[in-house]
Amino acid sequence: MPGHREREVFAVVEPGDFMVVDTTEPYEFEFKGDWRMLSFRVQHDRITHRLSAFRNRLGTSIGSEGAGSAVTALMTSLSSLADDVPPAAADALVQAFESAVVGTLAATPAPADDCNRSNPLQAAVLEFVKRNYGDPELNADRVSRVFAISPRTVHALFEGTGSSFARTVRQLRLQHAFDVLSDPASSISVTELARLSGFYDPSSFSRAFRQHFDVSPMELRRSHGAQTA
Repeated sequence: MPGHREREVFAVVEPGDFMVVDTTEPYEFEFKGDWRMLSFRVQHDRITHRLSAFRNRLGTSIGSEGAGSAVTALMTSLSSLADDVPPAAADALVQAFESAVVGTLAATPAPADDCNRSNPLQAAVLEFVKRNYGDPELNADRVSRVFAISPRTVHALFEGTGSSFARTVRQLRLQHAFDVLSDPASSISVTELARLSGFYDPSSFSRAFRQHFDVSPMELRRSHGAQTA
């Protein structure tokens, strides 16, 4: 009977089915009769952002047919592996298992009481972008790999916000830089700020900044009396 803070969930798991639970939240299993359970644990920080779009599927029973067959097949195969698997191979298998779990949850229909809520995948992708806009490698392809969706789906999710993926990322980066440069106590160099804001070089950062705010980074810093180090 798994559950978490947002809601209490009760589910019956039949032989061959599986479920995903967040072990950082309270949950409980009740066994009736003879049971043999195969379980896998994945590091929370490796997968939590990928699961955020599908939290309403956690603690629900998922069948072993369709997309669920990929997870059950991997669980069976991984359980029979020897303990001397090379680290690189073990990590690749863990990543494959994580992607299979996320993909299966994405293909699982939402509970009936959640069907009319706002798009949880869109919210999760937006949150991921807000946390990672400072990474110069952030692009639609990376987001698609993280959430096990296609780049086309990533772009479609942002179209639903009235903006595009690239425009959203650039605006987040430039707004962060604007806030830092407007702080009189800030002494970070423009070069370092460009790097931390997700730009590969200071010149492209300065051009984008001027185009967006009609003022250069140094001009904004001087106008707010910030240090010019």
